[in-house]
Amino acid sequence: MEAAAEKMTEMSGLKLHVIETDKYKTNTFIWKMKAPLSKEDITIRALLPHVLQSSSAKYPSTTTLRSYLDELYGATLFVDLSKKGEYHVISFTIEIANEKFLSDSSPLLKKGFELLAEILTKPNATNQAFDKETVEKEKRTLKQRIQSVYDDKMRYSNVRLVEEMCKGELYALDVNGNLEDVDNITPEKLYEFYKKSFTEDEMDLYVIGDVKEEEVKSFADELLKFESRTPKKLEEANQKKIEQVNEVKEKQDVKQGKLNIGYRTNIRYGDSDYFALQVFNGIFGGFSHSKLFINVREKASLAYYAASRLESHKGLMIVVSGIDLKNYDQAVGIIHDQMEAMKKGDFTEEALTQTKAVIQNQMLETIDTSRGLIEVLYHNIVADTGIQLNTWLEEMQKTTKEEIVAVAEKIHLDTIYFLTGTEAGQ
Repeated sequence: MEAAAEKMTEMSGLKLHVIETDKYKTNTFIWKMKAPLSKEDITIRALLPHVLQSSSAKYPSTTTLRSYLDELYGATLFVDLSKKGEYHVISFTIEIANEKFLSDSSPLLKKGFELLAEILTKPNATNQAFDKETVEKEKRTLKQRIQSVYDDKMRYSNVRLVEEMCKGELYALDVNGNLEDVDNITPEKLYEFYKKSFTEDEMDLYVIGDVKEEEVKSFADELLKFESRTPKKLEEANQKKIEQVNEVKEKQDVKQGKLNIGYRTNIRYGDSDYFALQVFNGIFGGFSHSKLFINVREKASLAYYAASRLESHKGLMIVVSGIDLKNYDQAVGIIHDQMEAMKKGDFTEEALTQTKAVIQNQMLETIDTSRGLIEVLYHNIVADTGIQLNTWLEEMQKTTKEEIVAVAEKIHLDTIYFLTGTEAGQ
C-alpha cells in the first residue's frame, strides 16, 4: 500500500496529485477534466480531446507528433472519455520512460511535462479556430465510434438499458455524444468550447513514478497555469421512486438474446454502506463463484454469460446476460430468485470469505499499475470524499452478513431490457 501515498497540492486552476514510488520504470501523467453531463455539450466535449491529441502548434500533424513520441523512447499518449455518475470525465495519459533507467540521462520528466502542456495549452489553431482538416478527420472518427455501438450487441444492449432506465436523467447520455450533433461542430465552435472547458472544468493532474514532489510542483507551476475556478457541482438528486418495473423488449436480427437488468442500489461511493455493497455484488454476480454465474449459467445452462457490476457514483447495479431467445422468462425468474435469496441472507460464510478475498486481490491487482491506482484515487475527487486505500480494504473485510442483507433491502429493480430476435415470437 505504500505506493499510494498521494500528496495533493492546489495549483493555479488545478489540483496536483503526486505519487512517489520506485515501483515502475516509467513515469505516468494523467490529466483529468470533469464537468456535469449536459445534452448540449456532450458531443462537442467528446470530440475535443481527440482533436487536441491529434496535433498541436509545435507538431501540426499526427505524424510529427507521433514521431516526437518515438524520440522520447517510445512514450505513449492517449485520451479517454468516461461517465462517473452524472459527470463527464476527459482523461489524457502520457507514459514516458524514467531517465534513471536509461544510459542517456535526458530530462524526460520535464519533457513529459512540456509535451502535456503543449497538447493542452498550445493547440493546432489559428484565428480562434482549430485546424479544419484535423477537426473534419476527428469528426469522421467520432461518428464511427458512436456507430460502432450498434455493431457490438453487448455494448448496444447496455447503452439501451441505461437510456430506458435513466430517461430524463443526465446519466442517459452516451459518453461519445449524439450522431446527429457531430456535423454542426465547426472549428470555431470547438475552439470556443475548448476555452470554456479550460476555464470552468474541475482539473486534476496525477503524476506517478520515481519522482520528487518538489520537482514535479515546479514544472507544473511553470508550465500549467490556468484561471482559478469553483468547479460546478451537481445538486444531489433525489433517489428515483420506482412505481413499477419497466420492461422493454426490442427486436433485431440477433441469434443470441441480450438480457440486461438495471437495479437502483440507493448507495453511492463514499456512503458508509458502500463497502458492504461491494461484497453484496461479489456474492450476487460479480465473480465466477457468484450466484448468477452458478445458478443461471452453470446449473440451469440458460446463459452464455451472467454477471453484475456496479456504477458506484450513480447508485446503479446492472446485470448482463446472454441467453437463447426462448429462455427469457426462465432466466428473469432465476435472476429474481437470486436477489430474493440475498435479501434473506441465503448465502454461506464460505461465499462471504471467498468474495472478500477475490475483491482484495482484484483491488491489489488494479493498484499494481499506475493507471489503475489513479482510477481508484480519482473516485475521491468525483465523490468529493477522501477514502484511503487501506480504509477501503479494511472496511470491506469487516463487512458482516447482516450488513449485506441490509444493503440488499435497499436495492430495487428498475428496468428489464431484452434484445431479442425477430423470429423469437416474443
